[in-house]
Amino acid sequence: MRQPYARPAGFHDLARATAHLEPPFAVIDLVALRANAADLVRRGGGKPIRVASKSVRCRSILSSVLEMPGFAGILAYTLPEALWLADEFDDIVVGYPTADRDALKQLAGDPVRAARVTLMIDSVDHLDYIESATGPLEPGTLRICIDLDASLELLDGLVHLGAYRSPIREAAAAVALAEAVQARPGFRLVGLMAYEGQIAGVGDNAPGSVVRRTMVRAMQRTSRAELANRRAAIVSAVREVAPLEFVNGGGTGSLETTSAEDAITETAAGSGLYGPALFDTYRNFQPRPAAFFVLPVVRRPGPGIATVLGGGWIASGPAGKDRLPTPSWPTGLTLTAAEGAGEVQTPLVGAAANGLSIGSRVWFRHTKAGELCEHVDTLHLAEGPTLTTTTPTYRGTLPPLPLAHPAPAPGVSSDACDAACRGSSDACYQACRDSSDPSDQFAARHRTLGDRPLASVRL
Repeated sequence: MRQPYARPAGFHDLARATAHLEPPFAVIDLVALRANAADLVRRGGGKPIRVASKSVRCRSILSSVLEMPGFAGILAYTLPEALWLADEFDDIVVGYPTADRDALKQLAGDPVRAARVTLMIDSVDHLDYIESATGPLEPGTLRICIDLDASLELLDGLVHLGAYRSPIREAAAAVALAEAVQARPGFRLVGLMAYEGQIAGVGDNAPGSVVRRTMVRAMQRTSRAELANRRAAIVSAVREVAPLEFVNGGGTGSLETTSAEDAITETAAGSGLYGPALFDTYRNFQPRPAAFFVLPVVRRPGPGIATVLGGGWIASGPAGKDRLPTPSWPTGLTLTAAEGAGEVQTPLVGAAANGLSIGSRVWFRHTKAGELCEHVDTLHLAEGPTLTTTTPTYRGTLPPLPLAHPAPAPGVSSDACDAACRGSSDACYQACRDSSDPSDQFAARHRTLGDRPLASVRL
């Protein structure tokens, strides 16, 4: 059952490490994150894990996790993100189809990025749209992955359990789309993907109704068996059309069962690194909470009540109590039914509130993983009682730089400057930062960095 996580000794250490910070702020417990990474690899059964970037949303943490044995490649969630990451990483699958015409043009026009980024499709319409954005393509320019429907359908489709993703459910449809990809010279089919959200993303030990838990477990047993057979048939059939480089499946909640399928060559996971509250409702594994946000107490309305500033860091998905953040430390605090987690204030009740005063800090866990990073510009990384570094989240990082800019600094050729900036070159930074041309947006972006380097993280 889901319970507020309590590790008082660990929280005391984290509190000492962050005592000088002004809340609100977010903290990553590196000790817990390392343990979670090792457990993901153990559960993955020897198959590589592609890191789901949407569940991390911090470039330096992505980089450090990918240095660990057992992890390989990134599962991105937008094409602009993938283009940005492709400056550093050489194996990126965009997990969702894109309708970003500018990003498609950039991808098609850059051979280096095109070799590193794989696009997701689930219909011929996607192929048509991509070609309308890019124009004529050289043979084999764009790498393509087909997304398969991994949901469970019962009663001839009257009951649909799982996410509404791809229309491709059966081998015949997958083969037809694979042949359509291969028939267009500009595309190259390299992979298949099928994410079973009704298994990986649904806890089987949620509090409340025993009947509901029993039904969830029965559904997941049925879905695992059905999908394993269907996925194997699709993969076998599509391999007759194209020599696939990878077949991706699963998520943090299903690593053991997905990786056990012979048809699967790799899994995907990311949320399990941070160990959000969502996973408190799973029986087969229990990650260590590694990501927290901290809010200050600003009111004491009465005995047994303490009110913190903000707090409405609500998770996506169907609205419900399980989308609310969880007060974790001090232990013994809960949200109120009447107010929940508020936009500008959140009252907390419980005996522990009597020990809090104005300025005291309350530590929370987000229900999901990467969404925490949509509320903060930086993550503070702590090793026990020591704050090791501060690193930007996606939100706190500059947007992707353009592939070209109008006015390189004096003495630097356009070609040299473009090439250097794609690799975040210090030399190009120094040259462009001092450009006096007000129309040079590229140089302006460099100037906003000042002299503060982006932190590197070593886990």
